[in-house]
Amino acid sequence: MSFDAIVVGGSYAGLSAALQLARARRKVLVMDSGQRRNRFAEHSHGFLGQDGRAPGAIAADARAQVMAYPTVEWVDATAAGGSGVVNDFIVSAESGARYQARRIVLAAGVVDTLPDVPGLAERWGKHVFHCPYCHGYELDQGRIGVLASSEMSMHHALMLPDWGSTTLFLNGAFTPDADQLMQLMQRGVTIEREPIRQLSGASIEVELTDGRVIPLDGMFTLTRTSPASPLGAQLGCAMEDGPMGPFLQTDMFKETTVSGVFACGDVARATGSVALAVGDGAMAGVGAHRSLMFGTGHG
Repeated sequence: MSFDAIVVGGSYAGLSAALQLARARRKVLVMDSGQRRNRFAEHSHGFLGQDGRAPGAIAADARAQVMAYPTVEWVDATAAGGSGVVNDFIVSAESGARYQARRIVLAAGVVDTLPDVPGLAERWGKHVFHCPYCHGYELDQGRIGVLASSEMSMHHALMLPDWGSTTLFLNGAFTPDADQLMQLMQRGVTIEREPIRQLSGASIEVELTDGRVIPLDGMFTLTRTSPASPLGAQLGCAMEDGPMGPFLQTDMFKETTVSGVFACGDVARATGSVALAVGDGAMAGVGAHRSLMFGTGHG
């Protein structure tokens, strides 16, 4: 099967890109593995017009709207391989099916590697989060923990006092220097140096190795991220090093360093949210359509 564009990833960024291409009456295939990054969260916040809705409901509505366009096809499949050059790309699914396209939009997102703390994984997206703008308000200025995973956690610790009383759990991840300690003090952050034994409780209680238990209303931590799909690497797209992990390098039209390959959403930016993913996807869709009309910007 041949398409104008294959969009790898059918979540917010990918659907936004597909919508722009569909409205330009281009033939589009969306390949999706069904693994949205925010599938662990009950509610999505900060996306205008959709604030507070279930993430799956937002994605389902978006899919229905995109699939109403007759030039769009959908396949529930994991893209396992990518090869070729501009105007003649091949994307293969794990099933062995092969699809040809003139352009590719990579929007499969990233995978989070969580800090190795017992009890954290089962609370991820419910009581442990990564984005204060997405989940901080709902903690109602309560007791907030920051679980350090590296020195980058200073950013979280200095931000979160705007959302509640904040405790930074160093947990052996790093030792703040004098300047950092002063910054934390000025923001009213409590520093806890005792290592964490586990997280427990119906919501979240931090059990320390010295036997103390610190109840919280929510906790934030930085994960380590990696691309959820191997296609960017297989196609030769250059990566950038971000604070949480590598992401695909793109230009202003979301084209990667490989002609005809575009990328959007969390896989193509250092940090992300639903709102940013949708904006990224719109630009990638426009960029891909622009290159179909006028030629690609890389050779």
